[in-house]
Amino acid sequence: MRIAQNVAALEPYVPGEQPRDAGAVKLNTNENPYPPSPRVSEALRAFDPASLRRYPDPLFRALRARIAEIHGTAPERVFVGNGSDEILTLCTRTFVENDGAAAAFAPSYSLYRTLAAMRGVRFEEIPLPEDFSWTDPGDARGASLFFLANPNAPTSVAYPPEEVARFAARFPGTLVIDEAYADFSGATCAGIAAAPGNANTIVMRTLSKSFSLAGLRVGYCIGPADLVEALYKMKDSYNVDAVAQALALAALEDLPWMRANAAKIAAERARMSAELRARGWDVPESSANFIFARPAHRPAAEIFAALRGRAIYVRYFPGPRTGDRLRITVGTPAQDDALMDALREIDKA
Repeated sequence: MRIAQNVAALEPYVPGEQPRDAGAVKLNTNENPYPPSPRVSEALRAFDPASLRRYPDPLFRALRARIAEIHGTAPERVFVGNGSDEILTLCTRTFVENDGAAAAFAPSYSLYRTLAAMRGVRFEEIPLPEDFSWTDPGDARGASLFFLANPNAPTSVAYPPEEVARFAARFPGTLVIDEAYADFSGATCAGIAAAPGNANTIVMRTLSKSFSLAGLRVGYCIGPADLVEALYKMKDSYNVDAVAQALALAALEDLPWMRANAAKIAAERARMSAELRARGWDVPESSANFIFARPAHRPAAEIFAALRGRAIYVRYFPGPRTGDRLRITVGTPAQDDALMDALREIDKA
């Protein structure tokens, strides 16, 4: 048999559909509807292609210095990855023994389970309450690695940093707080990771969402120096290319641009949530750039298919905890108006 048994049995992570329809309204992959900072374009124009004959900086020194400055920590406590998904992968390789386990809330980012299966370790799920709010993970069922998406995906709900800090203080393993959507929340656990006494908590960020750079594939994390050093042992030699490093640095040097876009998305999120609630939909209070809504009168799967037939793409996750809802990315006002118009047509059909 040429394929390893665990690979043959693996249920792969399925990314959101990338539609090819001309004029499609794409609200299914939590991409930012607004462009990145103009400084990114300037950095791209200024990039010297001749420099590509050389390997990129394997230690991302300029990028790490800027990230450390943003979070008030030291560069040796910063790791940069080829998207935050690479960091998640490295965490399963670095912080779990071969006979160990990883854990996460349920529902949460489905990639966590896939990465544990790829690593060949046990995966434990801690069920969330019906309203998807915080619950104490207890001992995380013996796991040595706990993935905590905050705000959570696909539920959109944020957990109080003080509750997370209490869990971090007593959890004996490594806690990885995945803050992919934190810039839309207004709350962060980065202070836990940057604190001098922190021994076990890593906070991850990505440039894919709030910085409008999903196509660039750059993420980073901050945490204790020894955990960060261990991640460096496990990474590929040159895991983030030179172009990505230059453009990521340019984006991180223009935080006001990112924050202005995040504020526009938060305002539009409130408008979408209010309109859907007025139609009878159940919409938890979102702290992300998407909402996780349960339709009022028709099954979520039926509405998903009807929207897709109109070239409007949202995300549907079958399952007992998620199959009655749709995850809808916040788009531009025009995109969201198109969604609402389509929902009116579907209601009348």
